[in-house]
Amino acid sequence: MIRRRELIKAAFGGVGALALSKAMAAPAAAPASSEPMLSLAQAINKAGRQRMLSQRCAKAWLMKAMSVMPDKAAELLQSSMQLFDAQMQELSRLQPTAEVQTALVQLAADWQSYRAALLVPPSPDSAAQLYARNEAVLNAAHAATLAYERSSGTQVGRLINVAGRQRMLSQRMAKFVFFARYGVEAKASVDALAVARDEFAKALDLLKAAPQNTAQINNELALADQQWFFFQNALGEGNSPKSMQVIATTSERILEQLNLVVGLYEQLATTS
Repeated sequence: MIRRRELIKAAFGGVGALALSKAMAAPAAAPASSEPMLSLAQAINKAGRQRMLSQRCAKAWLMKAMSVMPDKAAELLQSSMQLFDAQMQELSRLQPTAEVQTALVQLAADWQSYRAALLVPPSPDSAAQLYARNEAVLNAAHAATLAYERSSGTQVGRLINVAGRQRMLSQRMAKFVFFARYGVEAKASVDALAVARDEFAKALDLLKAAPQNTAQINNELALADQQWFFFQNALGEGNSPKSMQVIATTSERILEQLNLVVGLYEQLATTS
C-alpha cells in the first residue's frame, strides 16, 4: 500500500493525489477536491485522450530527434506532457468503480517512467526505451478508458471511446513512420503501421454508420475522412524530409478534426 501511495503522489501531486489516495480506501467516496466532478462521458473522453497523448509525445520526441519541424515538435511535446499531467488530476476525481481505480494507479506508475524517458536526449538507446514505455502507457490508458466506458454502460459511451481511439491512431501511425525512419524497431514499426492503418479505416467506417449520429457529426466525420485521404497519400511518398513534414502536419489535422467528433459525441451523451 505504501508503494502504491508513493506512485500516486508522484504522478498526481496536490489535490489529485489526495483524491486518488482516498478513493483507494473507499472507491465510491466523494472527491476531496472542491472542483466539479467529471461526468462519465467526460471521463471516457479524457482517458481516451491520454491514449492519444502517449503516442503524440513519442511522435514529437522523434520529430525533435530527426529535426522535423523542431520548434513545433518541442512545443507539441511540452504541451502534450502538461495536458497529460493535468488530465491525470482531473480523472483522479472520478473513480466510480474499483476497476477504474486500479487502472488509474497503473497508468500513474507507467506515466512516470515514460515521462522521465521523454526528458532524455535523443539517441538509439533512449529511443528504444521510449518505444517500450510509450506502449505501456498506451495500454494502461486504454484499460482506464474501457473501465470508464463499462461504468457508463451506454452505446454513446462506446462511440466516445471509438472516436477517441481514432485520435490515438492518428498519432500512432505517424509515430511508427518516425520510428522506422529513425532506425529503431524499424521492422516492428512498419508492421505496426499497417495494423494501425487497417484499424483506423475500419473504425472510421463504423463511426460513419452509427445510427446515433447527428447531421453535424456526419459532416465532421466527412471532413475527417478527407484528412485521412491526404494522410494516406503522404504515407505513400517515401521517407523524404518533405514527406516527414507532411505526415507530421496531416496527423495533427486528423487529430483536430476527430477531437471535434469526440466532443460532439460527449455532448450527445449529456443530452440523451
